[in-house]
Amino acid sequence: MLIPINPTYPEPRKVKRAVDALRDDAIIAYPTDATYALGAAMSSKHAIDRLYVVKGMKRTQHLSLICPDLSDIARFALVDNQAYRLLRRLLPGPYTFILPATREVPRALLSKQKTVGLRVPAHPVPIAIVRELGCPLVTTTAGDPNGGEPLTDPDEIDARFGGLAMVIDAGLGGREPTTVVDLVENRVVREGAGPIDDLF
Repeated sequence: MLIPINPTYPEPRKVKRAVDALRDDAIIAYPTDATYALGAAMSSKHAIDRLYVVKGMKRTQHLSLICPDLSDIARFALVDNQAYRLLRRLLPGPYTFILPATREVPRALLSKQKTVGLRVPAHPVPIAIVRELGCPLVTTTAGDPNGGEPLTDPDEIDARFGGLAMVIDAGLGGREPTTVVDLVENRVVREGAGPIDDLF
């Protein structure tokens, strides 16, 4: 089901509709500042498990968390002064940062190294959703689990992924996923929408 939304000023009733679905263990697709993404509420283990199935991901592939702001990141990751300065400079923006996880992160989302990927997108829709939801969104790019370009058309996303409660339609999305930066090993894991100049 497609739910058209204003990408700049998301209508509160449509945001609430998405949040109600997430609280009912549903999976939704939504726009970000990089690509469209698939998401579930962090509070729903059932929905997180289904997210792997809906996208066709292996359990060894990692999901990330979308937080509403920088202060929220500190609940879910251990952030030293150097990392904080970088996050403050680049967020909100099209980056996923890998950091050591706190105990607030569900075990299902932890890597073997006890790290977690975190995002604060520069897009009003996901920020409005996570603020209303009251917990992070567990997220992955709306695309092929084995790589390839992400899907940009909400109609295609709706047709491609069975099991979605809704697709929040804010028009055509971007083709480049986030730039993934590992702040534990200080390296760029994936070059994407976020510039990598002067990262370290």
